[in-house]
Amino acid sequence: MGADSIPEKPNPDFPTKPHSNSIPNNLQPRRFPTHLDAPDISPTARTFCQLLTRTSPLHIESALSSTGIVPTSDLLQQVLAFSYNHPFSAIKFFRWASRSFKPSAYAWNLMVDLLGKNQSFESMWEFVRSMKEEGLLSLPTFVSVFSSYCAADRFSDAIKSFHDMDQYGVQQDVVAVNSLLSAICRQDNQMSVAVEFFDRIKSKIPPDGDTYAILLEGWEKQGNVAKAKATFGEMVISVGWNPANLSAYDAFFTTLVRGAHTDEALKFLQVMKGHNCFPGLSFFSNALDFLVKQNDLTHIVPFWDIMVGGGLVPNLIMYNAVIGLLCNNNDLDNAFRFLDEMVFYGAFPDSSTYNMIFQCLVRNKRVRDVGNFFVEMIKNEWPPTCSNSLLAVKMLLEEEDPEMAIDIWHYMAENCVSPIDETSNELLIGLCNLGRLLEVKRFAERMLDRRIKLFESTMEKLKKAFYKEGRSFRDKYDSLSSKWKVAQM
Repeated sequence: MGADSIPEKPNPDFPTKPHSNSIPNNLQPRRFPTHLDAPDISPTARTFCQLLTRTSPLHIESALSSTGIVPTSDLLQQVLAFSYNHPFSAIKFFRWASRSFKPSAYAWNLMVDLLGKNQSFESMWEFVRSMKEEGLLSLPTFVSVFSSYCAADRFSDAIKSFHDMDQYGVQQDVVAVNSLLSAICRQDNQMSVAVEFFDRIKSKIPPDGDTYAILLEGWEKQGNVAKAKATFGEMVISVGWNPANLSAYDAFFTTLVRGAHTDEALKFLQVMKGHNCFPGLSFFSNALDFLVKQNDLTHIVPFWDIMVGGGLVPNLIMYNAVIGLLCNNNDLDNAFRFLDEMVFYGAFPDSSTYNMIFQCLVRNKRVRDVGNFFVEMIKNEWPPTCSNSLLAVKMLLEEEDPEMAIDIWHYMAENCVSPIDETSNELLIGLCNLGRLLEVKRFAERMLDRRIKLFESTMEKLKKAFYKEGRSFRDKYDSLSSKWKVAQM
């Protein structure tokens, strides 16, 4: 668990390379975890948590002693982790437990974090000083201090804490710099504070790729393309090209794409590819999703091609997103291209893939292609949806290809695809309009036998058509109508 996650789920351990994109916004209303959120908490720890919750800090010690329970290091850590809402009771509990054993550095760090997150900064520093005397101070302690001050918008105090680290025997290194920058950038609209600190410290402590990743993630959050380009340029000069700096590249390119600088992003990607420093699949997935939402048909295929050309393997979700955009813009040539190539990348089309293309074919009245594609869909066991089947039947009848319309209806009927009522009525009306009244009667009777509902409006249209053709057809309609009326009962 990262140190920058401390505000939400207390844990003094943290990675040596914190990134701002893993940090929740601490300006949101905070609800600290309690023992009620932890079903796995031990019964003894739960007992103490309840005691701290229900007992006044003035009476905590006597209440603790009356339990007769001898505290342990593990018990102390469990209780503190779920006592963030009761900082003063937690202090009492910590001191009471400390009489039985020597608390671990983890427990001390929990207290520093707990007090800082409750803005009890004076008490927080008392614990920091005590940790120094115990020889337990380390960088995680100051990471918590940075986070607490920044969450309280006390950035100058956070920066002062950084400069005071050496007085407490903790080294000011690039990980400490990154931890403070991350805490600052986590807050909204504080990039000026972060950059000012960075500009002052970078000559003393050289930045690394993570430093620039944090700053670039900050510019991404603000959507500041100009600043992102400047920071990226400085990063290339300072630390060079390095495939390990993936998060920095992802943040930079995301800023360009979301800032409508997609052409520039494509050019940068070509340069990056030449230096073997390519963004990850997560960036391309997010970028493609953004381009789809923007209905950006111009850039979607070039972006895709450079992604695949860079050796990244797209998944089914990405394929469907792009195929959906292509179909919405009636670019069937590229839609079929993507459909044909996806199996080579291990992404097998599903119902969504086939139905998006099928719907586009229907919408564009590609009669022959609709028939051929329907056959392929059935062969691959991904049939059209009910709504697409309805659209296809209606279009095929309007374009005078009743045989394929009948084939689609037959598939629905024989495979018990429902609801089928509306498609069935469309088939009857379409055949009627084409003058194929004998087929209308035959199919209507089959539909009634299958208990498919024929609408009253449909029967009215059939009546007009049949009666118009003379007595023999009038008798045929009357026979059908009698059967329909029985079915209505």
